[in-house]
Amino acid sequence: MNLKGRSFLRILDFTPEELTYLLDFSAELKAEKKAGKYEVQQKRCAGKNVALIFEKTSTRTRCSFEAAAADLGMHAVYLDPSGSQIGKKESIADTARVLGRMFDGIEYRGFAQKTVEELSAYAGVPVWNGLTDESHPTQILADFLTIREHFGRLKGIHLCYMGDARFNMANSLMAGCALMGMKFTACAPEKYFPNKELIVQCQKIAEKTGAVLEFSSDLNAVRGADVIYTDVWVSMGEPEAVWEERIRDLLPYQVNADVMKRAGPQCRFMHCLPAYHNTETGVGKDIYAKFGLEALEVTDEVFESSQAIVFDEAENRLHTIKAVMAATL
Repeated sequence: MNLKGRSFLRILDFTPEELTYLLDFSAELKAEKKAGKYEVQQKRCAGKNVALIFEKTSTRTRCSFEAAAADLGMHAVYLDPSGSQIGKKESIADTARVLGRMFDGIEYRGFAQKTVEELSAYAGVPVWNGLTDESHPTQILADFLTIREHFGRLKGIHLCYMGDARFNMANSLMAGCALMGMKFTACAPEKYFPNKELIVQCQKIAEKTGAVLEFSSDLNAVRGADVIYTDVWVSMGEPEAVWEERIRDLLPYQVNADVMKRAGPQCRFMHCLPAYHNTETGVGKDIYAKFGLEALEVTDEVFESSQAIVFDEAENRLHTIKAVMAATL
């Protein structure tokens, strides 16, 4: 399958066959790395240069792209929020045309989906979405590779997303599940359900793939789930003032021991990280001081349990991002 020159902006831009190819390629690259076949990987993209634009900082995304580039024989240039003039002194289109002349590929992690779309339209080289407010496609590949490793398949797997299902993670997971013939359940208060237009779009895809999409405010929706997935309740860039409302609305949907018991012993817990599961972070300490809570979207008991596969998931960011870059370059 030839994906050379393609950008990776949204999961919905790709077919089930193309996504399967990227997952297979990810598994191949992971096996190569585990076997120490460094020279084989170095030759795949030797001599190429990539720009990494981060308007939102990150641990896993930056490390994954930089390590993946190094493994593939490339040089990566990191541009932090103060490291470029994109959108400030220079338009996105102009930035894209400049960087496209200097680099073989561009990663963007920031706020608006239209920014990464515009970069792709003008750069003339592949552009990869490291995260926007609407979409997080590289995370979905890592999630699906992890699920496939633990369950041996994607088709028919039941993934239940708990909490705030309005933004990039739930949107992208729903789209991915629709494409891959999985069952997706959003378990949340109704006002936290995904965008209605996106639901309609994904339902049309599900009719062709055999996927099932469900939306419920009843905690019993988790029964029989193979995977329970959650994310932080307040995203980067949102005001601290929303914490009180989110905690009031979403605390009943915290992933705890009772939720995992309802799902069953086969269930695995996933989270894109970072997770507020204890008071060992600045945010955790602040939330405890203000609200008396030792954990937010997931309890420490679940996060540290044998059912949690969050660090397998985090590692797979590297292998799947490497596949995306190698396939499109």
